[in-house]
Amino acid sequence: MSKKNTKYIFVTGGVTSSLGKGIVSASLGLLLKSRGFNVTIQKLDPYINIDPGTLNPYEHGECYVTEDGAETDLDLGHYERYLDAPTSQNNNVTTGKIYQTVIEKERKGDFLGKTVQVIPHITNEIKRRIKMLSKQNYDIIITEIGGTVGDIESLPYIETVRQLKWELGEKNSMVIHLTLLPYLASSGELKTKPSQHSVRQLMESGIMADVLVCRTEHKIPKDQRAKLAQFCNVALENVIECKDLETIYEVPMYLQKQNFDDVVLKELDLKSDKVADLKDWKSFLKKFQNPKKTVEIALVGKYVSLQDSYISIAEAFKHAGADLETEVKVRWVYSGDITEDNIKDVLKGVNGILVAPGFGDRGIEGKVLTAKYARENKIPMLGICLGMQIMTIEFARNVLGHTKANSVEFDTATPDPVISLMEEQKNVIDKGGTMRLGAWKCTLKNGSKLFDIYGSKNISERHRHRYEFNSDYLQEFEKNGFLATGTNPETGLVEALELPDHPFYVGVQYHPEYKSTVATPHPLFRAFIKACEKK
Repeated sequence: MSKKNTKYIFVTGGVTSSLGKGIVSASLGLLLKSRGFNVTIQKLDPYINIDPGTLNPYEHGECYVTEDGAETDLDLGHYERYLDAPTSQNNNVTTGKIYQTVIEKERKGDFLGKTVQVIPHITNEIKRRIKMLSKQNYDIIITEIGGTVGDIESLPYIETVRQLKWELGEKNSMVIHLTLLPYLASSGELKTKPSQHSVRQLMESGIMADVLVCRTEHKIPKDQRAKLAQFCNVALENVIECKDLETIYEVPMYLQKQNFDDVVLKELDLKSDKVADLKDWKSFLKKFQNPKKTVEIALVGKYVSLQDSYISIAEAFKHAGADLETEVKVRWVYSGDITEDNIKDVLKGVNGILVAPGFGDRGIEGKVLTAKYARENKIPMLGICLGMQIMTIEFARNVLGHTKANSVEFDTATPDPVISLMEEQKNVIDKGGTMRLGAWKCTLKNGSKLFDIYGSKNISERHRHRYEFNSDYLQEFEKNGFLATGTNPETGLVEALELPDHPFYVGVQYHPEYKSTVATPHPLFRAFIKACEKK
């Protein structure tokens, strides 16, 4: 254990997945942080992928990237947005990582000929990963366990929690179990039975839930609360209601009204004289819910049928929009549907366009048409990652006259590879974790739009891409007015392009959305929304 006696909170889920463990964990983290505690949140994912980097966004939503370059679960984005503090690769652990580590140790002979088993070898590795964060002197570590109690995949994690609760001793850890109270319209009542079963399943694994958080569409009547407390072995005040709300940003206040933070501190035998001060949070929420203006922005991408694929962008719009007291309505546009004939109708009436990041060649031509439409019609446009590459391809084709210009990602035989691979990427066979990832420095040109937006010459932003702007074409681009206003100081790679004679036509190779939080909205999103307001 660390010098400080770190306390552990384990968040499990029952009845169904996707109940909002991440939001409840993030909200609790915010409440405890505002009470003066140093808190971090960690996610344990039961899938066997090493990380979500190679997962299709339809499978798992967005892949979030940390400062230190880890490709992680989208819940880490929520943790950062609520806590306004960066997470690291230690904040997301998958079954794949656990087994990979254990198998590598076995191959090296580290287990001295022992038979390698789930208990103790896998559970010990999970324990090591959970405790790793305590070296950073946190008061409280919240560990969210993905999936649902009873899943085969989750069993080693649940067993690890049982062992840890016993090892850490009284009052040093606790379990919050999130469950669903379904509402039966025909009889007009909430049903507690699925929650009872879920808690019983947890008890069969040797774990007693200390707090029950119940997702529900309706208020929980007093008698139902009492029933839950009695059947699930929790104190009445430890049954917390988590009703469906208009926005996830209301959840911390809703939980605070039920003294959720006090209940948790009491369970962990922690004291705080500091009252949770959510003044700034409430001010954000007030502005967010009472906008004075409205803009509509088309988000053009290939994964728009699952909006979680672009969750950080959607949230960044909310943060910056609230800051400007502007409601940002997002029009989700599938790039594969865009043609020369319908583009005017598809994008009719939008105040701005964002071309989203992504991989693969599906829907690319629709994005190229979008960039041309925004450039020619002076519609504010922000291109992120692949979005910047699309702007590059479009400009090369329609302004520089390289009609077959492309990225080697989509056409290996293109005569004008304006987007290409760096030398060190050319022989990469493994797809996972081999891109340019995490925080990279960027130097902005004096007098550029981006320099004005950031108010600084040197910035650092997070990346997740393999292909780069081909600097062989840089002179030609600049001569024709598409300027490289951001470059990496070490490699000289182009990080940002902008058209000066356009209200807002900016492409960035990095992902600004990853750094936007409630407390610090991203300046690039702010500037983009302001430009959209003028349109």
